[in-house]
Amino acid sequence: MKALTLAEIAALLNSPVSGDGSRIITGINTLLEALPTEISFLGSDAYARELRETKAAAVIVQRKVKLPPDPGRPIILVDDADLAVAKLLTAMAPPIPRPPVGLDALARIDATAQIGDGAAIGPFVYVGAGSRVGAGTVLHPGVYIGDEVSIGENCELFPNVVIRERINIGSRVIIHGGTVIGSDGFGYRWDGGQHAKIPQIGTVVIEDDVEIGSCVCIDRAKFSTTSVGRGTKIDNLVQIAHNCQIGPHCIIVGQAGLAGSVHLGTGVVLGGQSAVRDHIHVADGIMAAARTAIISTFPAGTTLSGVPAMNHRQNLREQAAMRRVPDLVVQVRNLQEELAKLKNATSERRPDGAAKS
Repeated sequence: MKALTLAEIAALLNSPVSGDGSRIITGINTLLEALPTEISFLGSDAYARELRETKAAAVIVQRKVKLPPDPGRPIILVDDADLAVAKLLTAMAPPIPRPPVGLDALARIDATAQIGDGAAIGPFVYVGAGSRVGAGTVLHPGVYIGDEVSIGENCELFPNVVIRERINIGSRVIIHGGTVIGSDGFGYRWDGGQHAKIPQIGTVVIEDDVEIGSCVCIDRAKFSTTSVGRGTKIDNLVQIAHNCQIGPHCIIVGQAGLAGSVHLGTGVVLGGQSAVRDHIHVADGIMAAARTAIISTFPAGTTLSGVPAMNHRQNLREQAAMRRVPDLVVQVRNLQEELAKLKNATSERRPDGAAKS
C-alpha cells in the first residue's frame, strides 16, 4: 500500500487529528490486528472496548461513538467511518496491474472493430466484427467481445470476461473475471417428445456506472432487452435470467437468482441466496434478507425475509412462535392427560354424583 503521513490522511478526510501529524502510516487494519504503523477505524459502540487493546498508530472514529476521556492514541473524527475508510483505501491501495495503453501483439481485433483513444487491450483479447470499444477502456487478457458489441468509455473488463454478440455496455462499467453477459436465456417448451429450444434473439443493456462481480451470468432476452440500470452493483455468482429489468442503484448480493422477466425497481436490495420468481415486480426500495424467496408483490420500501417472503417483522414473530412449539406440545400433552383423568373419574361416578363402592 502507499504510505501516507497522519496529517495527509487527516487532510484527505477533511478532519483535524490530534498527535504527531508527521507519523508515517503504511496500511489499514482492524483494531485488534493493526500494527503500530497502521491506522484503524471504529464505527460502532459495540467495538469501543477494542480501542484500549489496539496497537494502531491512530484510529478513524465515527462521531456518534462514545470515546473514553483518553483514547491513548491520535483520533480522526468523521461523520461516517465506513465512507472515510473507503476514501482512504482508494488513496492508499496499490495500483491494479493493467495492460499498457494500445493493442497487445497477441490480441485479435477484427478489421471492422473500432478501438477508442487510450484503450488498453491485453494479450489474447478477441474483439469481433463491428464492435466498438470506448476511449480509456481496459480489456484484460483473455477477454472475449463478440460481434456488434458496444462498450462505452473508461470501462474495465477483467480476465476471461465474455460479452456475447449484440450487447450494449455503458461507460465506467466494471466487470470482474469469469462473468458471461449475453448467453441464451433458459427457454424451452415441451413439444410432446422433448424440450424444444426457444431461440433467444434479444440483447442485454448494461447502463453507466454498473459494477458486476466474478462469475455472474446475465442472459440475453428472448426478444427485446435484459437491462441493468445505472449505478447498480452485482456481487459474485449471481444469475439474472432473460428479459429481467433491473432498476438503477440496486444491490444484488452473491448467489441471488432472478428468474425470467423479473422487474426490480429503484434501490432494491437482494440479500445473499435470495430468489425472485418469474414475472414478479419488486417495488422501489424493497430490501430482502438473505435466503428470501419473493413469489408475490409487496409495497415499496418493505423489508422482507423468509420462504415464502413476508414482512420481516411478521417473519420474526412467526419464528419466535415456532421456537415455543416444542414446549407447547408438552403442555398440550399434559393437558390431554389431565383431561383423560377427569373423564375417567367422571365415568366412575353414579348418576347422582356418589362414588361407586
